[in-house]
Amino acid sequence: MAKPAVNFFLEDVNYTIKNKTLIRTWMNATILSEGYELDELNFILCSDEYLLHMNQQFLDHDTYTDVITFDNSERLKSINGDIFISIERIKENAADLRVAVAEELCRVMIHGTLHLLGYKDKTKTAKLRMTAKEDHYLSLL
Repeated sequence: MAKPAVNFFLEDVNYTIKNKTLIRTWMNATILSEGYELDELNFILCSDEYLLHMNQQFLDHDTYTDVITFDNSERLKSINGDIFISIERIKENAADLRVAVAEELCRVMIHGTLHLLGYKDKTKTAKLRMTAKEDHYLSLL
């Protein structure tokens, strides 16, 4: 089996992700603590328009969003996924929330990862549970 990997890619944006090693370690620890094994996790930072096109093409949604998660796992309790993140949404949300862009980016990264771990956010109760998990894992970073 290949070594577990957390990868970072850019699509039509310029952005420097800081502390990649720390983020990789944090993601792996999060996944392991939820009883899963990491195979491969790809974070793809992109523009609003890129993510809008994906939202339209794959989810039939005609709205801007900050994150879209694709689960490519073929084995139970294993994580293999692609998480697309609009860096433009992250910057705008960070300004609105008055937090650092890097902090908001980590929140969205963990949000996407929690989706891969089976967490949902469509109901009020599920959203509260996911937000609590986000807060918990962010506190460990």
